[in-house]
Amino acid sequence: MSTPARHPRLALVLGSGSARGWAHIGVIKALEEAGIKPDIVCGTSIGALVGAAYAAGELERFESWVRSLSLRDVVSLMDFRLNGGMLKGERLMNFFQKHFMDCPIEALRMPFVAVATDLHTGQEVWLKEGSVIEAVRASIALPGLFSPVRVNERLLVDGGLVNPVPVSLARAMEADFVVAVDLNADILGRHLEALPEPKLRSMVGSAWLTRLPQSVSALFPLANTVDAEPMPSLIDVLASSINIMQVRITRSRLAGDPPDVVIAPRLASLGLLDFHRADQAIEQGMLATRLMLPSLQELGTRRL
Repeated sequence: MSTPARHPRLALVLGSGSARGWAHIGVIKALEEAGIKPDIVCGTSIGALVGAAYAAGELERFESWVRSLSLRDVVSLMDFRLNGGMLKGERLMNFFQKHFMDCPIEALRMPFVAVATDLHTGQEVWLKEGSVIEAVRASIALPGLFSPVRVNERLLVDGGLVNPVPVSLARAMEADFVVAVDLNADILGRHLEALPEPKLRSMVGSAWLTRLPQSVSALFPLANTVDAEPMPSLIDVLASSINIMQVRITRSRLAGDPPDVVIAPRLASLGLLDFHRADQAIEQGMLATRLMLPSLQELGTRRL
C-alpha cells in the first residue's frame, strides 16, 4: 500500500533587527494578499515576537497596537536598570501577557520556534515548547539592552548573536521551501546615519539617567558639546556594533544555507529604538514583498 504524498511545507523565517522588525508585519500582510500562507514560522529576536503574534492569530490586533505607539509609549514600556542590561524587559512582557498571547507554544495555530543564545556556552537554542512569553522574552534579550533570561536552568540572550535569520532551523523542521526576511541587508555603511532621533535619545536618556547614581550617570552623557564633531552616544555605538555583527553573521550563514526566497526591506533609516515608526517599517515590508512576488509565485507553483 503506497503512502500518500506529503504536501510540501513552506516556512517563513523572520530575522532580527530591533525596531526594524515591524516590517515583518508588512511582509506577512503582503504574503496573505498574494494567497501565500506558511506552514511553519521561525523567528529570532523581534522576528520571534512578530512570529508569535502571527502564529497565535493575533497579528491584526498586534498591528493596530504597534501602529498606535508614540514616542512616549515606547519609553513607558522600558523598565530601566543596570544589572544585566539597561532594560529589564518585564514591563514589556507583562503588557503582552495581559493583552496578547500567553499560552504554550504547542497550542499555537501553527508550528512556531524562537531562537535564543546560551550565554554560557554560546550554543544556539531552539525554543519550541513551553511558554510563548518566556520564549519571546529570551529571544529578544539583546545584550547590553535587555537583561538575560533563565529558561530551564540556562541563561539565554538574543538569538541574533548566533543565527539572525534562522533558515537552518526551518530546514531542521522539515520545511521544503523557505522564505526568509532579512532586516539588515542595507544597513552596513549607513548604520550611524540611522541613529535614534535626538528627541528619543533625550527622553530615553533622561528616564534612565535619573535612576542611576551621579557617579555612574556621568559616564553616559546625552550629548558631547565639546568636540567639533560629536562622538556617538553609548547606545549609538552599541546599536551600530550589533548591526555590523548581525550583518556579517547573516551573510555567512545564508551563504552556507540559502533560503529559496529572500525578502529584504529597505530599513537603514530606522534606528535601534524607533519602535514608534511602525507605519514606515510596515510599508517597507509590504513593498519589499511585492517586489518578490514573481519569485514567490514561482515558489507557490513548485509547492503544488
